[in-house]
Amino acid sequence: MATDHIRYDLLAQEALRGVVLRVLADAAKNGLAGDHHFFISFDTRAAGVRISPRLREKYPEEMTIVLQHQYWDLVVSEQSFEVGLSFNGVPERLAVPFAAIKGFFDPSVQFALQFDVTARQEAEPSSETVAAPPPPIAEPAVKAPRTGRAKKTTVPAPVPAPTAPVPSDAVAESAEAQDIKTGRQPGAEVVRLDRFRKK
Repeated sequence: MATDHIRYDLLAQEALRGVVLRVLADAAKNGLAGDHHFFISFDTRAAGVRISPRLREKYPEEMTIVLQHQYWDLVVSEQSFEVGLSFNGVPERLAVPFAAIKGFFDPSVQFALQFDVTARQEAEPSSETVAAPPPPIAEPAVKAPRTGRAKKTTVPAPVPAPTAPVPSDAVAESAEAQDIKTGRQPGAEVVRLDRFRKK
């Protein structure tokens, strides 16, 4: 089976969380319409969840709240919602990010949504990234003296390669080649002009 690099499951859940956001925003602005009311389950351990220590102790992993008759000050933002609720006569203020919601249910119309919080957390990269240590710096082969001057190094002069003996006929060919270049006949004798002058 092919790997889903796009993560359609997370995109679909994100879109459905948008449905919850819109429904709660409408309830915050206009109140609950008709018989609509909501059961909302959320992960109490998720980042951004704010509940009292008493509730956290009672619900260490998951909690379900009901928005129907006794709630107040519902405030909805793009990322979370806050609401006041009464638990056994004790008023509490809760803040719940939409990313922490695990379930949304409206019994009046039998509409339910289920979310996978762990899949979302695994897909999100950790904010604590550890940088790889830099590679070790190699020590130079020759260290400069402590005075800060560059160390003078002498490079030996290259040794010339031994030359092979030149054959005598090669020298002769070379002399003949010189004669041709100067316009002389090979083997011709050079005669001085003053030799032909009248004495």
